Amino acid sequence: MGSRGPTAGPPLILARPGRALVLALSLACRAAADEGAAPPTLMRDLAARGLHDPADEAWNAYAQATWISSWKPAFPARYTNLNGSINSLLPHAEYSFTGTATLFLGVRLWSGGEAYFVPEVISERPLSQLRGLGGAIQNFELQKTGGVNPTLYRSRAYLRQTFGLGGGTVERESDQMQLGGRVDRRRIVVVLGNFSVLDFFDRNAFTNDPRQQFLSMQFMTHAAWDFAADARGYSWGGVVELYWDDWALRASRVSPPIEPNQLPVDLRLDRHYGDSVELEHQHTLLGRAGAVRLLAFRNREVMGRFDDAVAVWRADPSRNAAACTSFNYGSSNATAPDLCWVRRPNVKVGVGVSVDQYVTESAGLFLRALWADGQSEVDAYTSADRSVSLGALARGAPWGRPLDLAGAAAGLEWISASHAEYLALGGIDAFIGDGALRRAQEANVELFYSVNVLPALWVTADWQHIWNPGFNADRGPVHVLGMRIHAQY
Repeated sequence: MGSRGPTAGPPLILARPGRALVLALSLACRAAADEGAAPPTLMRDLAARGLHDPADEAWNAYAQATWISSWKPAFPARYTNLNGSINSLLPHAEYSFTGTATLFLGVRLWSGGEAYFVPEVISERPLSQLRGLGGAIQNFELQKTGGVNPTLYRSRAYLRQTFGLGGGTVERESDQMQLGGRVDRRRIVVVLGNFSVLDFFDRNAFTNDPRQQFLSMQFMTHAAWDFAADARGYSWGGVVELYWDDWALRASRVSPPIEPNQLPVDLRLDRHYGDSVELEHQHTLLGRAGAVRLLAFRNREVMGRFDDAVAVWRADPSRNAAACTSFNYGSSNATAPDLCWVRRPNVKVGVGVSVDQYVTESAGLFLRALWADGQSEVDAYTSADRSVSLGALARGAPWGRPLDLAGAAAGLEWISASHAEYLALGGIDAFIGDGALRRAQEANVELFYSVNVLPALWVTADWQHIWNPGFNADRGPVHVLGMRIHAQY
């Protein structure tokens, strides 16, 4: 996704383009049965008929459909939603699902100018109303809004302009939100409109696409990166990228939500915003491609600080969670502090590193780590204040299944001392708050195997094990069994 520079090797996924379920199944049933052949796409089909040039595209269209099911059995918990706090993961058995269908449309407007439009449909049912997990939410497709009834929305609509600076040319492959063609190796790219920050930042080759790689939100990007976005994960704003040989530098300013974790966004980008800067270097190590990315973010958003909420409540216990009259998450705990009393423009900062490295032609490793200051509530992503994750991904070529994919990963997340004190007193944020807390790191392990059953269809079995859900040693561990069906055209 996005305007990428010379890469350290292709992302280790089954196929970058998305494709619609019905079209994929129809084409898959009549496709040639070459086990090692690339999955079919509309663009490849048109190119084979001489109707489209994927090396110099004036337009393209891709689509995808994905179904993810999750089930957790009952797990031990010393208490749940204590004293009217409401953000515990429920300890009984539960079932969750998401179903999405997405259409990716791109068109060339003029030399270097491109436009993209991406409508999407989602139907979902989260575990415990998406409460009780910090950075280890088991399915990244889950959104903070929506329901069982399918919802159609615009996920992206943006313009991209590329200014060539010479230095030779590189081939840009036809892809979702990327027109095939040649671009200068050295170039400036400007993006304006509605998009996800993750379309351009932290493009780790082995862990960024939950529709084909790991399912957990922990492994989509840094769990502690509270990047500005609406409740679906999208923003309005701009990105500027400079590509210079093996280096890339990018910066963005995007819109935060008006209220934390809600859909409406604040377009007053001179007052409230999320800023991110990333420096990327592509390299070759022992003959294998890899990349290192350094990330820093600074958000200025309307959000509450944990220390302020505790101080206000201690000075006047009547200013508690149950008495809130402004925006809050609905806690009825009359003995707890609440962030609603102290929301005002505050600043949140963080720094992180992301590494991916091929170790064979078919397998690679990744590592991510990020520290955020942990003084203010989660405004758009997860409740983690610090996070580390690492893992491995491999295609099935060595065992004769080149379109299969297997992965194993582990993640750790922490919260700050002020965040922990607020939760221990019964406070809640957008995702967690059991009414009490015995502070511990939240940890998760994920294993999956994805089987290519037809040229355009994959079925994935997934297992996740989560310790200390909600950073609380009094609850868990939790097992989550998952299945994903993914089709693309």
